[in-house]
Amino acid sequence: MAVVHLNKENFKSEVLDSKEPVLVDFWAAWCGPCQMLGPVIEEIAGEVTDAKICKLDVDENQELAKEYRVMSIPTLIVFKDGQIAKREVGVKPKDEILQMLK
Repeated sequence: MAVVHLNKENFKSEVLDSKEPVLVDFWAAWCGPCQMLGPVIEEIAGEVTDAKICKLDVDENQELAKEYRVMSIPTLIVFKDGQIAKREVGVKPKDEILQMLK
């Protein structure tokens, strides 16, 4: 599956109303660690079939970043049934991110 790019228009339908777990990568184009994490997120999206992988640009979606108290990026949040199940800040290895989805 491809990475779903989120904004305030599709956040509810793609994340909060999703029947499957959703990993949201809160990131920004100017953020070096976010750039390092990007290919890992893409790779996971290509492999995972039982979860949705999304990215949210915090510069373009500041209200959502504030709502979910994203203070530093990258922040990875796993949503299950519309609720936050797990949250990690910083670059994580691929296996750790996959573990978050379990």
